[in-house]
Amino acid sequence: MSGKSKKKKMIWQQYIAMAFQILVGAACGFLVVWYLDGFVSELSVGKTILSYAGLLLGLYAAIVVQLIIHESGHLVFGLLSGYRFCSFRIFSFMWIKEGGQIQMRRLSIAGTSGQCLMSPPDLTDGKLPVVLYNLGGSLMNLIAALLFGGLSFACSGTRFLSAIALLFSAMGCMLAILNGVPMRMGAVDNDGYNAFALTRNPEAMRSFWVQMKINAQIAKGVRLKDMPEEWFAVPCDEAMKNSMVATMGVFACNRLMDERRFAEADRLMTHMLEIDSGMVGLHRDLLICDRMYVELITQNRQEVLVGMLTKEQKKFMQQMKNFPSVLRTEYVAALLHEKKPDKAEKIQTQFEKCAKTYPYPSEVQSERELMQIAELKA
Repeated sequence: MSGKSKKKKMIWQQYIAMAFQILVGAACGFLVVWYLDGFVSELSVGKTILSYAGLLLGLYAAIVVQLIIHESGHLVFGLLSGYRFCSFRIFSFMWIKEGGQIQMRRLSIAGTSGQCLMSPPDLTDGKLPVVLYNLGGSLMNLIAALLFGGLSFACSGTRFLSAIALLFSAMGCMLAILNGVPMRMGAVDNDGYNAFALTRNPEAMRSFWVQMKINAQIAKGVRLKDMPEEWFAVPCDEAMKNSMVATMGVFACNRLMDERRFAEADRLMTHMLEIDSGMVGLHRDLLICDRMYVELITQNRQEVLVGMLTKEQKKFMQQMKNFPSVLRTEYVAALLHEKKPDKAEKIQTQFEKCAKTYPYPSEVQSERELMQIAELKA
């Protein structure tokens, strides 16, 4: 399948996912109105407004609770599969294991509402238990949906509580399907797609294992340049049509940046961005930020920077405005390209503010060094 066909297929999958969410939302609204029909008519105007406000709050609570249940599913089934806890994130709130203790940090990643990262067990004959870990969130949502559905039926005598339980059940079904049915969601692949890709491809299986090991080392404060070199071998172009394998190419680019081998990093990043690969949107946009940085500290050409800073890239950088590498890129652009030291100083202040709660100190250290290199060229 060509890159153009893949992109078209991914866009259609995003449309289907969006349509499904709208359908579930409409169904929730219809069910709630139908469920409460005749009940609110017995209430005063004020109590009617409060009832519907309570339902809206219930809907929000259902989304949050089911997200927590989803990530807890990854954690529970990961532990049962031999994985070890590294971090647990809901929205931008992240709990990470540091020095044997659990610390709370802040991290937002575009396209994700939560994430549970774990350290994998050793490979056995090139294999790793991946299905339960990846699909554990959807399984837990489905179980919760059934339980809340039963609770709704049990509370049928109390319409408000029954309606709230029904919302919790509907949200559980929605998350189970959106995450369990294999789909490419744009910024990241969903759990079902990852499980499907891993079970079909031994190289993807090993890539997944290496990625989890790298993430576990980063959580311990180890920098990419200090990790085993064999973890960062660049796969062939054909192999990188698989999204898991393509991530290894991304990590290789990241390591070259951390080693300050900028010319090599730029060549590899350019290649990664040009080939037909399974690289997810999040990694693609972050690589563009790194390419912008290399251009800024080397030739600093207006036409090249404008070509990279597309409308989509600007939107991504706005969404990831508190991410260290994005802030670093914006800081260097303000310092070297726009020649606005006051603006650069404000971005640096924002960087330091984010650094205080960012979960990975080794990445912050690396980004600071990149900013200092730019300062020497200012």
